Amino acid sequence: MSMDSGAPLGSDACAYTDYAAGEKPEDFPKTGEGATGVEADIWKALYEVEDPEMPVSVVDLGLIYNVEVEGSTARVEMTLTYTGCPARDMILNDVRCAAMTAPGIDDADVELRYNPPWNVNMVTEQGREQLREFGLSV
Repeated sequence: MSMDSGAPLGSDACAYTDYAAGEKPEDFPKTGEGATGVEADIWKALYEVEDPEMPVSVVDLGLIYNVEVEGSTARVEMTLTYTGCPARDMILNDVRCAAMTAPGIDDADVELRYNPPWNVNMVTEQGREQLREFGLSV
């Protein structure tokens, strides 16, 4: 990973992540606010899953698009910061395993979506603080 500690976002801060600014889609980032029951438990577990490139949760990075529960199966829709992410399988597995820690969940399906496309404006304020602590200007 290449990182230039005081460089503005959009530079070569990270080898795989495109930090290009873009429009923040309405209703994003999704944070689980207002979720109840098992869905709230799943969101809480997803906050524990960190991006392998930086110590920020996938939720705070704005990567989780939706969480639903159907019976004993969790369904998580998410994206990646980079469509060709080399850690794709690891992140998907981590999200799946985290969702399955919720009470009453026996299985989890994780679906990748690339619409809306992720951009740095989808990061939560907490995520921005963590990125700044990591050395990125956001």
